[in-house]
Amino acid sequence: MGVLQIAIVIMLLVLLVKPLGTYLYNVFRNEANATDKWFSFAERPIFALIGLKDRKGMTWKTYGISFILTNIALVAVSYSILRLQKFLPLNPNGIGNMEQTLAFNTVISFMTNTNLQHYSGETGLSYFSQMAVIMMMMFTSAATGLCVAIAFVRGITSKGLTIGNFFEDFVKAHTRVFFPLAFVVTLLLVAFQVPQTLQPTLSVTGLEGQEQQIAIGPVAALESIKHLGTNGGGFFGVNSAHPFENPNGVTNVIEILSMWIIAAALPYAYGLFAKNRKQGWVIFSAMMILFVAFLSLVYVSESNGNPAMNRLGIDASQGSMEGKEVRFGIAQSALFTTVTTAATTGSVNNMHDTLTPLGGITPLALMMLNCVFGGKGVGLVNMLMYAMLAVFLAGLMVGRTPEFLGRKIEAREMKLIAIAILTHPLIILAPTAIALVSELGKAAVTNPGFHGISQVLYEYASSAANNGSGFEGLGDNTPFWNISTGLVMLFGRYISMVALLAVAGSLLRKQWVPETIGTFRTDNGLFVGILVGTVLIIGALTFLPAIVLGPIAEHLTIR
Repeated sequence: MGVLQIAIVIMLLVLLVKPLGTYLYNVFRNEANATDKWFSFAERPIFALIGLKDRKGMTWKTYGISFILTNIALVAVSYSILRLQKFLPLNPNGIGNMEQTLAFNTVISFMTNTNLQHYSGETGLSYFSQMAVIMMMMFTSAATGLCVAIAFVRGITSKGLTIGNFFEDFVKAHTRVFFPLAFVVTLLLVAFQVPQTLQPTLSVTGLEGQEQQIAIGPVAALESIKHLGTNGGGFFGVNSAHPFENPNGVTNVIEILSMWIIAAALPYAYGLFAKNRKQGWVIFSAMMILFVAFLSLVYVSESNGNPAMNRLGIDASQGSMEGKEVRFGIAQSALFTTVTTAATTGSVNNMHDTLTPLGGITPLALMMLNCVFGGKGVGLVNMLMYAMLAVFLAGLMVGRTPEFLGRKIEAREMKLIAIAILTHPLIILAPTAIALVSELGKAAVTNPGFHGISQVLYEYASSAANNGSGFEGLGDNTPFWNISTGLVMLFGRYISMVALLAVAGSLLRKQWVPETIGTFRTDNGLFVGILVGTVLIIGALTFLPAIVLGPIAEHLTIR
């Protein structure tokens, strides 16, 4: 039954990939199409307000500077709001100003599309902060990631001289993608009993006569963009395990598809940009193979239960239900765990800290690879980076200058790709080592031994992958963790983005090389296998020792 549930959701996803991928292509191909008549009336006054008349294309440097400066301005406004929320409107519960290092961590977290939360939403933020900072950044950070991915795709597929205009892309990402989809998903969630209100916390009397405070608020609106934008920050501290955020199996499927669908549709859109749909299906297939492999690992591990409990003769027929909601069970919890870390969302409907050791490898590995569907454009861009690397390695083996989509891959591109590939493990493993040898870091670890290593490793992997979920046994609301994870989130977001935009700019300037009989094909099943192998080999070389010290060692101690 569990496998059937998972298969149905995956089939629904596959059915949605082509129509949404085609729609994304039409939105961003910068040619007149049917979407213009539906949205241009709303965009014209916005373009006039920001002074964008000609919408001229940009070089990769101008595009990169534009999105970075836009993000800096949004960070400054958001930080001010969090530090002054006590004095601002829509604060019926009288919540005070946020502490400065926590405010720093929070604004960086949401601007980088990470949504790592070192606070509890219902007690740490006013309604105004939830909407003006959290929800606003959920839209803008997702739009930024999508824009960079589209610019990168234009750079490697087009024969033009520019990669598009960031501000035009940024506006379209809001008006034509995230606002309409978020509106529809919000209505669906409200229809299935997710609250949407500005009323203050409810005071009710329990069956035993005691007074109880029940937090409510604009939950459905936040949930919609939280998942569509692969943001993950919950309105409530327990995220999508909370019955108000995710009340039943139908809302669970809606949230899974919401955080997965845009990332899954982008490879198809890429194939349309490349004028070769097979290119898109190759990328999608490689992602899905990796996804199913890691999903199988967590599902089987959780279904088999905890080995230590099994040895005691305790009934394991229900699997390991520790930290999981009964209304979802093993299958929907395992699928949610895999999707949220594959799509770098960070939303959770079960406690990842209570996963069996082998089950915990799945979310860790997906964040470490950071290319299996990924967040808004991150997965596509990173998988295309691995595709270029695979082509380069294959070219070296046969003594031929490697080519990708009609352009030669040379030393400059490989240096930039190396920066992106090496930065990711560096900003995970180096801070993990520092935290495990320093008193400031070790003080937050609540589980000594191998599980404590996994907690620290997960925190930095989540930050570097801009995921935001956590092994919540870690006491991370301290200046050390707020600042260190904030810096990791910054580096994880912007170093790879800038490096890969530079790759796109470099390829854009190169002459188109006609395909010959000796050209290495990148649109067939053989290349799918090479691509999957490249991802796994590089991932194993960089992260396997850390995985062995954490979850694998923990598994061996409880067998």
